[in-house]
Amino acid sequence: MRVISGKYGGQVLVSFQASHIRPTTDRVKESMFNKVAFRLEEARVLDLFSGTGSLSIESLSRGAESVDAVESHSKSLEIIKKNKEKLKIGKELKLIKMDVFRFLEKSDLEPYDVVFVDPPFTKKIAHKVMLKIERSLILKNGTLVVIESAMDEPIESEYLGFHLLDVKDYGDKKVSYFEYKGL
Repeated sequence: MRVISGKYGGQVLVSFQASHIRPTTDRVKESMFNKVAFRLEEARVLDLFSGTGSLSIESLSRGAESVDAVESHSKSLEIIKKNKEKLKIGKELKLIKMDVFRFLEKSDLEPYDVVFVDPPFTKKIAHKVMLKIERSLILKNGTLVVIESAMDEPIESEYLGFHLLDVKDYGDKKVSYFEYKGL
């Protein structure tokens, strides 16, 4: 697993094998980031279910101003910290140890420009996460939500205030791109 492009391009990231971790492959990550690159420059990014931090670091590498990485597993947070140290990333990458659903219920959240969502495929919760996002305070007009899900997991084409921009299939997974248009 490596950083595809930008400031940290080519750097190999620390990873590990665990049942709750299924890092986004380099091929899928490259495709995703090529599609959203124009939105990342100086963006505030939220990475939900951060895992190894690969999407967080790729975002910073491609010009994001800051990334909040939300992850509930201690081992995953340790890996993100190692990658952060290895690449000498500072306060622009903030690690938040919290359940994603609890995080989305917070009342003191600021809106983000781009939100990455990569929930554990085995739990089949992508739709549930989108329902929670549509009622959260992380959205502003134009927020892009990129959500990964298993091919056999249903994701709606419409959520309150969102417009589906695209869906890409990658064998066992799909990536859906939603833009928040407001209520």
